[in-house]
Amino acid sequence: MKVIVLACVAGLAVTACAAPSQRISTGLQRYGLDAQRSTCVGDRLQGDLSLGQLQQLGKAAAAYRRDDTDPTRLTVSDLLRVAGEIRDPAIALAVGKGAAGCGIVP
Repeated sequence: MKVIVLACVAGLAVTACAAPSQRISTGLQRYGLDAQRSTCVGDRLQGDLSLGQLQQLGKAAAAYRRDDTDPTRLTVSDLLRVAGEIRDPAIALAVGKGAAGCGIVP
């Protein structure tokens, strides 16, 4: 299933007044994830990560897809790879738990 990476980036930039979970959910839906699982992932990431960690994930995701021929097509594997490259292991753990806990598998 196509999913997540830039969704976190886009989700964090949607609106300044929305909660991080809402922004993540909106971004995930733009990249093809259904509303229920998008909300699930957004809630889990917001609960498990600080705003700074979410921003790190978003920046890493943007850099990962910057030169891609189709940056709108993302997979769970892409997100897990990006999260694993960040020097904060809590981010990779939260992304993996969020994806698995919400029924999104690579």
